[in-house]
Amino acid sequence: MKKAPKKADYKIMSIDPWLKPYYNEIALRMSRHAETRKRLLGKKADLSAFANGYMFFGFFRTETGWIYREWAPGADEIHLIGEFNNWNRTSHPMTRGENGVWEIRLDGADALKHGQRVKIQVTKDGEHFDRIPAYIHRVVQNPDTRLFDGQIWAPAQPFQWTDGGYGKRKVAPLFIYEAHVGMGQEKEGVGTYREFADFNLQYIQSLGYNTVQLMAIQEHSYYASFGYQVSNFFAASSWYGEPEDLKYLINKAHEMGMYVLLDVVHSHASGNTNDGLNQLDGTDDQYFLEGSRGWHPAWGTRLFNYGKHEVLHFLLSNLKYWLEEYHFDGFRFDGVTSMIYQDHGLGTAFADYSQYFGLNTNVDALTYLQLANELIHSVNPFAVTIAEEMSGMPGMCVPIRSGGIGFDYRLSMGIPDLWIKLLREYQDDNWDMGKLWYELTTRRPQEKNIGYCESHDQALVGDKTLIFRMADAEMYVGMDKIYHSPVIDRAIALHKMIRFITLVLGSDGYLNFMGNEFGHPEWIDFPREGNGWSYKYARRQWSLVRNGYLKYEWLANFDRAMLKHARKYRVLNKKDTESLRIDQPRKIIAFAKGELIYVFNFDPQYSPTDFFLPVHNVGEGRYRVIFSTDDIEFGGMDRVSKQYVYNTKRDKEKGPGFDIYLPCRTAVVFKRMD
Repeated sequence: MKKAPKKADYKIMSIDPWLKPYYNEIALRMSRHAETRKRLLGKKADLSAFANGYMFFGFFRTETGWIYREWAPGADEIHLIGEFNNWNRTSHPMTRGENGVWEIRLDGADALKHGQRVKIQVTKDGEHFDRIPAYIHRVVQNPDTRLFDGQIWAPAQPFQWTDGGYGKRKVAPLFIYEAHVGMGQEKEGVGTYREFADFNLQYIQSLGYNTVQLMAIQEHSYYASFGYQVSNFFAASSWYGEPEDLKYLINKAHEMGMYVLLDVVHSHASGNTNDGLNQLDGTDDQYFLEGSRGWHPAWGTRLFNYGKHEVLHFLLSNLKYWLEEYHFDGFRFDGVTSMIYQDHGLGTAFADYSQYFGLNTNVDALTYLQLANELIHSVNPFAVTIAEEMSGMPGMCVPIRSGGIGFDYRLSMGIPDLWIKLLREYQDDNWDMGKLWYELTTRRPQEKNIGYCESHDQALVGDKTLIFRMADAEMYVGMDKIYHSPVIDRAIALHKMIRFITLVLGSDGYLNFMGNEFGHPEWIDFPREGNGWSYKYARRQWSLVRNGYLKYEWLANFDRAMLKHARKYRVLNKKDTESLRIDQPRKIIAFAKGELIYVFNFDPQYSPTDFFLPVHNVGEGRYRVIFSTDDIEFGGMDRVSKQYVYNTKRDKEKGPGFDIYLPCRTAVVFKRMD
C-alpha cells in the first residue's frame, strides 16, 4: 500500500500560524507557480533568458537593413506604414509565421532612419485600422492630427553610462521621494527629465532621501491620467523628453548614490485603440480577458489575462527591459490589490483570513507576481520591489521558496487612512492613543513595510493633503512667519508629529510625495477640459520654501532634520520597539527603540511638568534631549531644553524613570549619556 505523499513544509505556516487552515490554498498557489514556470521555461529554468521579448519583437538593425516583428494572432493582414514609405498602405506587407508572429525585413541601411514615424495597418474581417507596435521604444504625438505615432529610435551614439556601481550596491533603509517629472518644476507647464535631474535631484538628496520613485514614466497618451493609463509599455514617456534624457536622470542619480524606482503599472492598461494595446490585432482578448471581465469596473481600463503564456512573456520582458535598458533599481507595483482578486478588492473589508482565499482570488495574477519578483531579483540581486496592496494579503513580502509572493516591501496603506480618519472625524482630544499605537506597530510577521502618512493619492484634486485638511483656507493668509493663528499653529505642530511618529514607529522604509515635506498648498489637478487645460495646479512651487518669509521653510527644515536623525541612529533598522507608556487621558505615547526614548504628546493643551517617563529595559542613568519638534527652526516655541540633564530615580510603583516637562503637541527624543 502506497503512503500518502508528504505535505510540503512551507515556512509561511510557521511565520503566520493563522494560515494553517488554508494550507491547501497556499499549496495550490505554489503548485501553479511551479507548473507555470515549467510550462514557460521547459527544462532550461532560466527565467531571465525567457524574459527577452524586447530583443525579438519590435525593430532591429540587421547586417543588411532592418527587421520588425509583432505578435498579432488575430490579424488577417498587417502592413508596415510610416514616413519611410510616405505612409503607403500596401507597399510593405508583413508575413505571418508560427503562433501569429508577423515579420518584415527591410533591406538597405537607410530603409528606416532614426526619428521616423511608423505604425502598422491591421486588417481584420475586411476592416482596416492603424495601431502602434506593442514593443515600440518611443511614441510621439502628431502635432497635426493630435494622435500618437510610433517612432524609430536608434541614435548613432548610444547613451554612455557612467554609473559603474549599478546593480552592485544596496541602498537601505529606503527613504523614498515619490515624484512626478512633469510637475517637478515651478513653471506652469511640463517639466523635463533633464530639468528634474539638474534641479530636483540635488534638492531631494539635500533633504536626506536616498531613493527617487518616479511616476508616469511608461508612455501614456492622457497626461492627466497621472501615468496610470499606460498605452505603450516599452516607451519612456515623451511628455518629458527623449529616452536619453531619462537615462541622463537615472545615471546622475546613481552617481549621487541614490536608487531610482519605477512606478510600474501592470495591473491594467489604457483602453485606447489608437495608441494602446487594446484590440491591437483586431480582437478583444489578445492581451486582455474577454468581455466584461477584461474591463476594470471603476477605472474603465483593460485587464490583462495573466494566465496566457504570451501575456506573461510581454509583462516579464517589460520588467527586464526597464532594468537593463534604463538601469532602474526596482519597482513599485501599482494596483496589486486590483490584480489579485476577481472583484479587484472593491467593497471587500478583508475582515478575516477566509477573504484572502477561495474563488475570489486570482491565482494567475499571484503567479505572475511571483514570477515577476523572481525575475527582478535574478537580473539584479539588489533590486527592490514594493507592492501597493491594501487588503493585507498574507505572505506578500515572504520569499517565494517559503510560500510567499516575494516582494521586498508592501506599502502600509492603512496608516494614511488612519490619519485622515482621525483628522476628519475626531476632535484632537478624542484621539485614541491605543488605536494609533496598534495601527503603527501592527504588521504581517516578518514582512517589511514602507510607512507613509500621505502620498500622491492624498494630494489629488478631490482629496486633501494633511496640512490642507488641517489649515484649509487659512493657508492662503496664515503662512507668513510674522503671522500666527491657532489654526496654522495646530497644523504645523501636527504636520511634524504625524510625520515623525510614522517614520520612527511605523516604518521599515519611509515614503514622502514631492512637496508634501514642506506642506505644499492646495491639490494636484492636471490640465483637463474642466479646468481650461491649466497647469496652475500641476507643478510644485519651490519658491515657497526658498523665499525666507514663509513657514513652509520650517516644515522643510524639520523634514531634513527628521531624516538626519533617522539615519544617524539607524532608526529604521531597529526592531526592538518597546512600549513604555500609553496615557490615553493625556494623549501621550512613550516608547523605546534602540538606545533612544521617544515621547509624543498629542494633547492640544496639556503640558505636564512632572510626567513620569519610565525607562524599563532601556537603563538607568542620565538622559538628555537630542531632538524636539518644538525647536525654533521648525516653527516651534523652543520650550524643550537640550542642555538639561535628567537623572533617573526609582519609584516604588512605577519602577525606574524620571520626570519630564512635555509641552503639548510636541515630540521629544531622549538619549542616555554614557
